[in-house]
Amino acid sequence: MDGALWMYALLALTTAPPLVPNAALIASAGALAERGELSLPLVLLVIAGSALAGDAAIYGIGRMASGRAIGWLSRTARRKAALAWTGDRMHAHGLPFVVGVRFLPSGRLIGGLTAAIVRYGSKRYLLGAGIAEAVWASYSVALGYWGGSALDSTWGALVIGTGVSLVVAAVAQVLSRSGQRGSGLRGPRASLAPGASDAQGAEPPAAA
Repeated sequence: MDGALWMYALLALTTAPPLVPNAALIASAGALAERGELSLPLVLLVIAGSALAGDAAIYGIGRMASGRAIGWLSRTARRKAALAWTGDRMHAHGLPFVVGVRFLPSGRLIGGLTAAIVRYGSKRYLLGAGIAEAVWASYSVALGYWGGSALDSTWGALVIGTGVSLVVAAVAQVLSRSGQRGSGLRGPRASLAPGASDAQGAEPPAAA
């Protein structure tokens, strides 16, 4: 029992913060759940819940320190471009993009900070983040649950999980670009000023 508690705690500690490699641990948790050593519902709840808590913390930090967040994201041309690209599409595509951006490289960090900076509504952001984390936790744990059993190895589940993550990220990219081409517009550049509108899911200010 003590070992199981430590495993749940470790899952939470490695899932809440972004950019922490934890695919092997999650695959192992799924395999342990398949063997009856961990509770599958509790594993899913801990992983999805702690990830959502981390997303909320990122959003909150972005709101409280938007100036510093803008400075950090604008430190390099690549980060600045990612900030503008994410802000534009977050306002143009709304909730579907909030869900999809989580699966892009560094998507949790960039997406959460950008949502805070452009004043994307907190309730809508957390709804989208919650959906994304539920999907991510489900397939990540399932790969360990079924893949580990089928392949008799959590490493096999880890390899499959990495591949699925890359596929999901590619699909998110394709859907975003398709939506952009379908509209025929790039959409207005979202305001990055801390004083931008704070309405739930508000549209970005009109271009001058």
